[in-house]
Amino acid sequence: MADERNVPIIIKRKKVVAGGGHHGGAWKVAYADFVTAMMAFFMLMWLLNATTEQQRRGLADYFAPTIPIARVSGGGADIFGGDDIMSIGAMPRLDRDTAPDADAAAEQAALREVEQDLLGTGGEAVLADDALRHVVTRLTDEGLVIEIFALPDAPIFAPDGVTPLPVTRDLVAAIARVSRMVTNPVAVAGHVATRPVVEAGAPVWRISAGRADAARTMLEEAGMDAARIHRMTGHGDRRPAAAAPLSVRNDRIEVTLLRRLPVAGGG
Repeated sequence: MADERNVPIIIKRKKVVAGGGHHGGAWKVAYADFVTAMMAFFMLMWLLNATTEQQRRGLADYFAPTIPIARVSGGGADIFGGDDIMSIGAMPRLDRDTAPDADAAAEQAALREVEQDLLGTGGEAVLADDALRHVVTRLTDEGLVIEIFALPDAPIFAPDGVTPLPVTRDLVAAIARVSRMVTNPVAVAGHVATRPVVEAGAPVWRISAGRADAARTMLEEAGMDAARIHRMTGHGDRRPAAAAPLSVRNDRIEVTLLRRLPVAGGG
C-alpha cells in the first residue's frame, strides 16, 4: 500500500463576487443622480411659478459671476517677473484703456445698486409688491432703464391719458429717492398703446409727450435736481413693448439713468 502521507492535498477556493456581478452598486449612484436632477427640476418649476419677474432677475443676478479682471501682465516666467515685490518694475501697471474701463465698471456697479435698492433684490424693498408689479428694469448700454407700465386691471394714468394715478406718483417718488445714490443725468419718455382707428384724432403724440412731462414734473417734485433732466421724449405708439399694438402693456413711462461712460466692448 502506498504511503498516504505522500498524497498531495488540493484546496479549492471559490471566488465570491458581491454586489450582483460586474456592475456592482453603480446603479445606485445613477439612480441617486436621477432623483437629485428631478428634485432640482421640480424646484425650478416651482420657482418660475411662485416668483415675479423682478425676483427672478434678482436670483439670476445673485448667481451671476462678478469677478473683476484687470488687463495687467507681470511679463516674466516667475512671480513678479523674478523681481522683488517692492521693485518698481515688478508692480503691475494698468494700460491706457484700463482706467476708463474701471470707471465704466464702477458706474455700472452703482447703477446696479440703484436697481437692487428699488426692487428690493439687495435687501428690503422700498415699494410694496402691489406697486412693484408695475415696474421692470433693465441695464443697457444707454443706462439703467426703469419702466412703469399699466396692467389690464390697473392703469397708471387717468382716462385723460396724462394725469398720473396715485400708484404712479408713489413709483416715481421712489425712483427719485433711489436716484440720489448717483448723479447721472436722467431721460424721461412717454409711450402709449395704439388707439382704435375709430377714435377721433388718435392723439398718441400729445398723450405720450404729456406723460413724459408728467414724469419730469413728478421727479422734480420728489426732490430730483431739475438740472439732471437731460431730455424728455414722447414716442407716441412707435416703440411698443408688447407685440400687440393695442396691449395696455404699451401704456408706460420710462425713466433712464444715463451712463456717463461707454460700456467696455459696447457700441
